[in-house]
Amino acid sequence: MGDSPGDKPYEQISEELIAERARQQAQKEAEELWKQKEAEITKKFRDAMAKEKAKIVAEKWKTETEDRKAKLMEEKIQEELKKREEEERQRGEEQIRQQEELRAKELYLSLKQAQQHNQHNEHEEQEWKEQLRRSKAADEERSHKARRARDEYRRQSLRAIQKGKVAGLSNLFKGTSLNNEPVIKLNSNNPSPLMTLTTPARKAWERPSRPISREILIHWFKEEQLPRRAGFEMNTCAVAPWFHGIISRQEAEELLMNKSEGAFLVRVSEKIWGYALSYRQQSGFKHFLVDASGDFYSFLGVDPNRHATLTDLIDFHKEEIITSSGGELLLEPCGQRKNPPDYSSLFE
Repeated sequence: MGDSPGDKPYEQISEELIAERARQQAQKEAEELWKQKEAEITKKFRDAMAKEKAKIVAEKWKTETEDRKAKLMEEKIQEELKKREEEERQRGEEQIRQQEELRAKELYLSLKQAQQHNQHNEHEEQEWKEQLRRSKAADEERSHKARRARDEYRRQSLRAIQKGKVAGLSNLFKGTSLNNEPVIKLNSNNPSPLMTLTTPARKAWERPSRPISREILIHWFKEEQLPRRAGFEMNTCAVAPWFHGIISRQEAEELLMNKSEGAFLVRVSEKIWGYALSYRQQSGFKHFLVDASGDFYSFLGVDPNRHATLTDLIDFHKEEIITSSGGELLLEPCGQRKNPPDYSSLFE
């Protein structure tokens, strides 16, 4: 499909198959309705004709001189009844035809929505797999940088000790064994700032492969995003007017409903380690996933640019479109309606 100039594209074939299925189903339902309608019409006029015949027979007993007149009247009535029956049949057929068309449209929309829902789920699954891959790569890169930093620190410390430049540090490591069990001995008359090394470190935050609960998302935001000033305006301590908390796609669309094209908000995503940018376009809404699993922020699948902060990404797309096909520019931030704001749990 689509390899030769005369072949129809897959989307057109899919549309035609859906329309044909809807038309056949509606036609079948229309035939059943017409059978019922035809039975009702036939019974109605059969009963009426029987009544009129009974009247005519009664009149015949009155006088033979009126027999011919009664016969003519019978024929006239029959013709009138047939005419009325035909008119009602035509009205019934038109009614059934309209119902068939309406039903075909309803079935088409239902099948189309089901198809779009399946495609949307497949698209989200692909985006999550891509985000997971990038997250693992970022974790490996961070681990590699941390190992290099530790190795460099050890080299610099040993070099400094050998040269006699940091005597205090040399005294600190006198009681350190080779099996990495520090036995720190400091002169009580000359306490060192390195005393903080004896304080047990807080257990490191270990991020799951994907968000599994609202509590985990809040913890992730506080551990990884607050230090990177996610959600804040540039060079201030104020929360950006476009920033929102953990809200659903439906809630985002309700906030943007009465806004003009170009209005937008950023919410914490419940599907990936990152955010969703909800955008108001002329005919509806768009939702873009923002990956924050690494040391940068970038759109998943639509824009390869990487940004140091979330605010940098937003400011960049106030002047540069997100996609060439949609031409989306971030023109108007969509603020809060609730008090307290929906992001309050992230900053508590």
